[in-house]
Amino acid sequence: METASLIALSRQTGLRRQMDVVANNIANMNTHGFKGEKMMFIEHLVKSQGSNKLRKANLAYVRDIATMTDMQSGQMEKTGNPLDLAITGQGFFVIQTEDGERYTRNGRFQLDDGGQIVTQTGEPVLSSGNAPFFLSPEDTEVTISRDGTVATNNGELGKIRLVSFDEPQKLKRFADGLFGADETPKDVENPEIAQGTLEGANIKPIFEMANLIEISRKYDNIRKFVDEEDKRMRNMLREYGQSA
Repeated sequence: METASLIALSRQTGLRRQMDVVANNIANMNTHGFKGEKMMFIEHLVKSQGSNKLRKANLAYVRDIATMTDMQSGQMEKTGNPLDLAITGQGFFVIQTEDGERYTRNGRFQLDDGGQIVTQTGEPVLSSGNAPFFLSPEDTEVTISRDGTVATNNGELGKIRLVSFDEPQKLKRFADGLFGADETPKDVENPEIAQGTLEGANIKPIFEMANLIEISRKYDNIRKFVDEEDKRMRNMLREYGQSA
């Protein structure tokens, strides 16, 4: 296959993956605490034959190597629900799952049938002592202070644990807005939590939609180019066969 076709196909492959990333961002624009992703590309340059110079414009092609997570905070939304929490500073909530600890910025919590503070999918939220929170039927008027201290009319129940990471870009994504980590997390020294508030996704819908349209157009243009190259090669081979 000629270099032009290889370059076009490399770009088309990258655009397809980029399209999937942008589509996933759009699908999660209403997911609380969701962090958007962006593609990372590297450019390969091929030396022209018989020269040490690099012909960047003619022999350059790109390859996607990873996705980058945008860790910027989303917009804060007031809800008034005492178990809706937003981290206004750094850090992640710590969630206990069947597969070990997971981390999230989605603070939409609730009480399960046993009075335990859990996520929307039923996983316990952990305290600074790595224990779940349990409320009795007599525990009312739940208040959660800025430093994460959980209290009711019967007294304090503990402090919500927030952790941070030295290399947040290495966090692994899981379902339901959860992250996993290979490194050991560090407890946030000065937690900043807002009760009755949720952090929205850090997605800009209009920007993402415009980006998706632009990617789709580029992908279609390259597809047309590849089709034309295929026709040109077929015609060349047919003419060569007739003249042989």
